[in-house]
Amino acid sequence: MKRFLLPLLSVLAFGCSQNESSTKESKEEVPKPNILFIMSDDHAMKAISAYNQELITTPNIDRIAQEGALMRNAFVTNSICAPSRAAILTGKYSHLNGLRDNRDEFDGSQMIFPKLLKTAGYQTYLIGKWHLKSKPQGFDFWKILIDQGEYYNPRLVSQTDTTVVNGYTTDVITDEGLSVLQSRDKSKPFVMLLQHKAPHRNWQPNIKHLRLFEEDLPIPATLYDDYKGRQALAEQDQQITNMWLSNDLKLTPDYYEEETGTGGAVGPSDPESSYAAMLNRMTEEQRMPWDAYYDSVGLAFKSANLSGKELWNWKYQRYIKDYLKCIVSVDENVGRVLDYLEAEGLAENTIVVYTSDQGFYLGEHGMYDKRFMYEESFRTPMLIKYPKGIRSGMSIEELVMNIDFAPTFLDYAGVEIPKEMQGLSMRPLFETRGERPEWRESVYYHYYEYPHGWHKVKRHYGIRNYRYKLIHFYHDVDTWELYDLQQDPQEMNNLIDDPKYGDVVEELKARLMEKQIELNEQPEIIDLTRGEEFIGGDRL
Repeated sequence: MKRFLLPLLSVLAFGCSQNESSTKESKEEVPKPNILFIMSDDHAMKAISAYNQELITTPNIDRIAQEGALMRNAFVTNSICAPSRAAILTGKYSHLNGLRDNRDEFDGSQMIFPKLLKTAGYQTYLIGKWHLKSKPQGFDFWKILIDQGEYYNPRLVSQTDTTVVNGYTTDVITDEGLSVLQSRDKSKPFVMLLQHKAPHRNWQPNIKHLRLFEEDLPIPATLYDDYKGRQALAEQDQQITNMWLSNDLKLTPDYYEEETGTGGAVGPSDPESSYAAMLNRMTEEQRMPWDAYYDSVGLAFKSANLSGKELWNWKYQRYIKDYLKCIVSVDENVGRVLDYLEAEGLAENTIVVYTSDQGFYLGEHGMYDKRFMYEESFRTPMLIKYPKGIRSGMSIEELVMNIDFAPTFLDYAGVEIPKEMQGLSMRPLFETRGERPEWRESVYYHYYEYPHGWHKVKRHYGIRNYRYKLIHFYHDVDTWELYDLQQDPQEMNNLIDDPKYGDVVEELKARLMEKQIELNEQPEIIDLTRGEEFIGGDRL
């Protein structure tokens, strides 16, 4: 009996000591995660090698997916710069956060996730592109580009001053961000929004990258799309054929007789003067290699005397190469930040996100820019790592959205998620161990910037599930489009009038109406109250 009691007492004593230890640990404050949110502008998913290896290698951005999660079905609520940024900050759709298109000014008095994190003890920083017209609120320190910002020698505005910083803007933004992190209060967690201008139009590469991508790149299968059965697509003005030779493709008037396109402008424009102003911002040290490279491009263009499809192909190659060169700089600077976190011992307890404000057309359907609900601009890259909470190498197929960032950050920080936020915390997707968590089965989209916006993309809204997409174009048109994304991933065949899909259309229209009620949106009322006045706005 004694032989039995002694081991039993030993086990009980060990158990008590373990419980006491666990209780003691639970009472100790668990460090809140730092949050580093890196966002570029107009970065297409297919221009990240974690998603696609055909165009470019992005080893540093890929590191985030390798050490964390790659979101394979990430979408935006409204594929245009300022509205997308507002959706990320608020966790709400455009019609509720008040910023539906680029004419609107962001209402900074409303609740955004940095304000909530600041109240919870976080240091909050914003560096880089803001582009919301109003002054940032909820940040301990901010230093932002003026409006769109410049690619070279940018003007930066902070709470106290405006300065011009010599250098390439992607490098400059990273320098500023790292400087702030180095001087932070190390006793407190931080959240930093590090937001790049690149690779936004008009795709000005770093001098050191000018001679990358010398070989021609593959032409997209839908570059010569004839837009059959898709009225709104046929009436847009964001075709590569209409790009400016000067401000987009960086030729001076010495190398062509006249401009060959509208550039998507809806009012008077002077692309040659815009390009000249950009060149005049450069230092002599920057200007000399720039001129040497693009003069060689111009001479070859002039001697080729291109027209028709040959000119179209030439414009595509010039565009895609400069676009990708800008991304090389972004990737290098992502690497600098990741290396800093490692060197400072911060990587383990820091949530790192890489994303874009939306996707972008890289020649698909003959286009550049964004705006449409077609996959290339509706989708956005989303890569997230957090060693303490996200297993490395995760590949997640669920339908996530940019409004999910805010509730996710708040969830990990232990902050209550406001009921007004329409996004979902992605944490259950990262913590699942086999069983699929309860999650949305469809995503809703609404684009408003017409007729006043650039590129003449009609207003439209729609719904997408894992297989089908239904879009309604409205305002001065009334057309519907249906796509079977399994059978037609390039969205070339509008099935809306195919009787075989009648039940699918009926079901999706019903779900679309449910979504609009759920989200408290009434498109027809929004359309009537918005007005048709031309106010201009930024080229986006």
